Amino acid sequence: MSGRLPFFVYGTLRPGEHNHDLFLRGRTRSEVPGRLTGAVLYDGPGYPYAVEEPGGVVCGELVTADPDQYGQLLGVLDRLEEYAPGDPGNLYERVAREVTREDGTDVRAWVYVAAPTVAAALRARGRRIDGGDWRTR
Repeated sequence: MSGRLPFFVYGTLRPGEHNHDLFLRGRTRSEVPGRLTGAVLYDGPGYPYAVEEPGGVVCGELVTADPDQYGQLLGVLDRLEEYAPGDPGNLYERVAREVTREDGTDVRAWVYVAAPTVAAALRARGRRIDGGDWRTR
């Protein structure tokens, strides 16, 4: 799937976290709270991983890029998350998923989730973040 989807951020790109100002400031039109269902959160080395798993919920923000910044922002975030389409060495995969805004509206958004090999390792040995909120870890 392609298109100018908003981004769902749940870790260091959230407002108040260190990567927000570095990568998102001045490039967004809106940032509103949201929830991703069907995923759980694991603590990584300084950043979290969302791992797709039925019944889980991850808290974060739904970020709509400034239309003039969209292409550049997509490239910046792909590099930050070490994602390249089809690369078996990816740490994350960028996938389109439904995210629920605080008003109950579902929105299709890009989400960076743990790549399959990373997800398997986290399920086996990782530390899950109860409640799915990076800020409460």
